[in-house]
Amino acid sequence: MLSPHEFATLMLIKDSPDRIGLGRAELDTLLECQLISLERLASGHPRPHVTSKGASILKAVARRR
Repeated sequence: MLSPHEFATLMLIKDSPDRIGLGRAELDTLLECQLISLERLASGHPRPHVTSKGASILKAVARRR
């Protein structure tokens, strides 16, 4: 079960991955649950990306609204 902060972070990564600081504690949990991954940009900097598993969770929550 995701905490409200983890879920909010997942939503932010989906909508604005460049606005998420990589020092957030929630990222560790999302990575462990395989809801996000880190992709390397051409500049060498990591960028969070929602995985298909993470997208499925966001889609399921959107249907419940």
